[in-house]
Amino acid sequence: MVEHRHVKLDPETRHIETRRLVLRPWRLDDDAAACAIYGAPEVARWLCPALPAIVDRAEMRGMLGVWIAESDAAELPMGRWAITEKRSGQVIGGVALLPLPPERSDLEIGWQLAPAMWGHGYGAEAGHAVAHQAFENAGLSEVFAVIRPGNHRAVATARRVGMEWVGETDKYYGLTLQVYRLWKADLDLPEPACADAPEA
Repeated sequence: MVEHRHVKLDPETRHIETRRLVLRPWRLDDDAAACAIYGAPEVARWLCPALPAIVDRAEMRGMLGVWIAESDAAELPMGRWAITEKRSGQVIGGVALLPLPPERSDLEIGWQLAPAMWGHGYGAEAGHAVAHQAFENAGLSEVFAVIRPGNHRAVATARRVGMEWVGETDKYYGLTLQVYRLWKADLDLPEPACADAPEA
């Protein structure tokens, strides 16, 4: 187990732990929770056409099977994780670190939360944790987030992780996207906005 300030990494189990969350590999029996995330119109609208809305549990289990196989085959830092709330163990979202098409030379952090869990900083906390995992396990110097224009909530989350706006591009996914970047040297500088305030 490797620990960095608020993040504990376990490369053997691929678990990543923060103050409030445990990021763990997806399981097939996460299908109902995953449908509540990826089937929610408020979430799916920003993911289509790369990932269409999935509301059927059997279809979701098939997608989870693909994600699990891809993550098992990929070497860290790449992968997909279920975001679970530490206290309840409830799956509240998903986060991934994946290569951006078409060149697949840049790595993208993506996060999605069930709408009922919006507004608590969980997306930023998960994104920050995956950035730690990426920089620790791969010697990367930068990671990116790509965001559809108008997705103001995702922009706010990227900024809370510590990312800065780079510009607009249409080279990924065949869409016009806003690009945000986090340098390794800027991780935790200043204290991430997703971290709990220090106790008095």
